[in-house]
Amino acid sequence: MLGIFKTNINTNQDKNTVINAISTQIQVKACTIDLEDCDKVLRIDSPMPFTTQSIINVVTRLGFNCEILK
Repeated sequence: MLGIFKTNINTNQDKNTVINAISTQIQVKACTIDLEDCDKVLRIDSPMPFTTQSIINVVTRLGFNCEILK
């Protein structure tokens, strides 16, 4: 399953924190955050299904904005 989200994550430290938090919640094949993109795009590839709301909840609990990118 693939999920693509718009965030406001700006630093490598924050990026690592978010990726680690997501990895503890779902099985992740790949997870990246493009800090160079204006939308700070979070991409998650998982072999298992997950809900977009579960990802949004993890990211927002850490104090960041997160919404599905369409």
